[in-house]
Amino acid sequence: MSRPAPLDPETSDPLTDRLAARLRSLRVAQGWSLDALALRSGIPRATLSRIETGATSPTAQVLGRLGAAHGLTVSHLMALAEAVPGAKVAAEDRPRWRDPETGFTRTQVSPPLPGVPGEVLSCDLPPGITLTYDAPPVPGQAHHLLMQAGALTLTVDGVSHALTPGDCLRYRLTGPSRFETGPGTGATYLLFLC
Repeated sequence: MSRPAPLDPETSDPLTDRLAARLRSLRVAQGWSLDALALRSGIPRATLSRIETGATSPTAQVLGRLGAAHGLTVSHLMALAEAVPGAKVAAEDRPRWRDPETGFTRTQVSPPLPGVPGEVLSCDLPPGITLTYDAPPVPGQAHHLLMQAGALTLTVDGVSHALTPGDCLRYRLTGPSRFETGPGTGATYLLFLC
């Protein structure tokens, strides 16, 4: 896994800063040192330190590992950095995050809300990208992936599924997963987490 490039302090965005503060407070609330979190997540201590100070923005894979260490979905981690939404989420208010390393974007169509189970994400994975997650953030959580455009190969529990527009893959995530696009086409999909 390559390391993300450091952010220029003059161009750092508020979401990265809020996420850094939230990740630091989550670790401290658990009573974990940076070394302890590094052991739990498999992320080098130095990288964790740069993320928590806002010196670098975490990639999707790093957020996946941090989520697994804390038992939270990536969306939940991102929602902790955003204001808690009300019942209605206007299109212009949807939190959107872009992986600085791969260009992968995820928009929280329906962000996590206390007392309301489930969430909906709209995801765009550029051509020629592979995202690998070593462990599920919430083992056994149900996923429904609905392809909107492009092509995606999703590997769950060692089984690869080739997906094209209109396909829906339903699964419970219990182990590693891998999202892959070919060199010529990306993938746009909706992901429902329950």
